[in-house]
Amino acid sequence: MLDKKLKSVFINSVVSIGGDGFVISFDSNYSFKPGQVIGITDKPEVSPRLYSILSSPSEKEIKILFNIKEEGYLSPKLSKLKKGDTIFTTTPSGSFISNKEEAFWIASGTGIAPFVCMQESGLGINKTIIHGARKLNNFYFSERFMSFKEKYIRCCSGEDDEQVYHGRLTNYLEKIPFFKPNIKYYLCGSAEMVVQSRDILIKKNIPYENIIAEIYF
Repeated sequence: MLDKKLKSVFINSVVSIGGDGFVISFDSNYSFKPGQVIGITDKPEVSPRLYSILSSPSEKEIKILFNIKEEGYLSPKLSKLKKGDTIFTTTPSGSFISNKEEAFWIASGTGIAPFVCMQESGLGINKTIIHGARKLNNFYFSERFMSFKEKYIRCCSGEDDEQVYHGRLTNYLEKIPFFKPNIKYYLCGSAEMVVQSRDILIKKNIPYENIIAEIYF
C-alpha cells in the first residue's frame, strides 16, 4: 500500500536524454529497494503519479525516467521544471523486486527504468533483457546493458536496424520456442504490453506466479 504522506523536495535537474525521454533528479532522503516506485505530484491536492526509480539506492539523488504524454497532466509539467523548483513525493514502495537468480527482464519504453536500477545495484547476473520501443532513440540507457551481449535484445517496431529485432516485443516473445518454467519473468511497461506478454508466457507454460508485473498507465 502506497504511503500517501507527501514530502516537498527541490529539483536538482531535468535533462532531456534524446527521443522524448527525460530524467528528473532530486536529493534522496529515502531508503528503497531496487525496482520500487515513488509517487510524484506538482501539488499536494493532486493525486501523485507512480514512477519507477531509475537510480540505485547507493546514489545521493533519486532519478526518474519519464516521457511526455501530451494528453497527460503531470509529464508536460515535469519536463519544464528547473533547478530549485518544488515537487511533492511519497515514500518509495512496491514489490517489484528482483534478485541475483536467473530471470527475464522484459520492458517497453520507459519501463526499462527499474531494470537500470537493478543492474546498477548488482542484480544483473543471469538475466536476459528484452526491451521494446517504437523508435531507435527510445532504447534509453542501452549502454548499461551492452555487456549482456546476446542476452540483451532490443525490439523496434517503428524503425529498422541490423542490431535490433524489427518488430514488436510481443512478436519476439512469440517466436521463442521454449521458456524455462521455474524462473521469474519481470514485466514493466504499458498495460497493453504487460497483458499481452503475460498471456504469451502463460501459453508457453510459465506459471502465473512466476510472472511479476509493473504496469505504466
